[in-house]
Amino acid sequence: MRKRASRKRRNRYKNNLGKIFLAIMFIGVIIISMFIFINRVFSVKEEKNVAQEIENPAKVENKAEEEIKEPVRKEILISFAGDFTLGTDDKFAYDSSLPAAFINNGSDYSYFMQNVSSIFGQDDYTLVNLETTLTDSDIKAQKEGNVVYNFKGPKEYVNILNNASIEGVTIANNHIYDYGTQGVQDTIGTLQQNNIDICGEGYKILKQIKGVKFGFLGYTGWNNSDNFRNAIINDISELKKQGADVVIPYFHWGMENDYEPDYNQQSIARFAIDNGADCVIGSHPHVLQSMENYNGKLIAYSLGNFCFGGNSNPSDKRTVILQLKVDIEGNKIENFEYKVIPTMISSRSDTNDYIPTPATDEDKNNILKTLNELSPSLNGNIKDDFFYIQ
Repeated sequence: MRKRASRKRRNRYKNNLGKIFLAIMFIGVIIISMFIFINRVFSVKEEKNVAQEIENPAKVENKAEEEIKEPVRKEILISFAGDFTLGTDDKFAYDSSLPAAFINNGSDYSYFMQNVSSIFGQDDYTLVNLETTLTDSDIKAQKEGNVVYNFKGPKEYVNILNNASIEGVTIANNHIYDYGTQGVQDTIGTLQQNNIDICGEGYKILKQIKGVKFGFLGYTGWNNSDNFRNAIINDISELKKQGADVVIPYFHWGMENDYEPDYNQQSIARFAIDNGADCVIGSHPHVLQSMENYNGKLIAYSLGNFCFGGNSNPSDKRTVILQLKVDIEGNKIENFEYKVIPTMISSRSDTNDYIPTPATDEDKNNILKTLNELSPSLNGNIKDDFFYIQ
């Protein structure tokens, strides 16, 4: 009996082990099956995503191209100023002359432009009217008239321009021949040796700035002949054939001390714009003249004096720095904007110390008010912040 009971216990034990083993096997199969199922689900999802990308590869490429081809926006800032007479006439009293101011202030080339050089230094290009000769010659040209002036400064005065970040000049004016052919040659040679660009007297400036080509021309605009008009047409056309995107002529013209342009100025300026000029700048009258909106483009008939050694105490010391901002998107010019910086030719009101200085307070308001009154076609929009010409 004992043997039979022991045998039964062993059989039950074996049966229980078998059941436990089967249970473990069943649970293991379930776990493995779940793992295979989950892995398959994620694999199918990944394959689906890859298939979608393969089916639509242009979407990925287009997104990359859009990022690469997004238009690049940039601005180009050009400054213009009026008459730079960096010298004197020997008929003037020496003690109050520009050369005396230079010597008395340590022969410092930065002295005259100390209050405006930061403006010129922050732009992309500056163009002014150089209304003097830079020469050692003492042989004056014979000039007609009861009162005539022959201006010159030493060649070293070119450093005044360089130190003030002035990159270009027009030499087309009534004083470039004050010391004859020698004076002209000395001036041109000195400018070229010091990397100052020249326009006027047959010279043209073609300058690439941030991928945009600017052309600058210089003329004396005393007559309105067919030959002169043809020269303007040919010069603008030549610059455009050379790739100029923007062409700006700078004219020396008009009547001294007149605040309004005369007929010839208006006729020539409008003719230049009709034949491809993008803006017109002028000087010579020694005072500010009106600005004009002509067919959506700006004409500044006279910017007046600036660093002017031609008079030790002119009664009207008002001037401006005119800035042109060109807005570029991609390779396309989007807009021209303009800004007037009211300036006095001297840091003092009682005399000319030859230090052009941005105007403040009453002087600043007076300059802007005067320009707006003189310039009805601009509808009072001339200001010391950027404005559009509509």
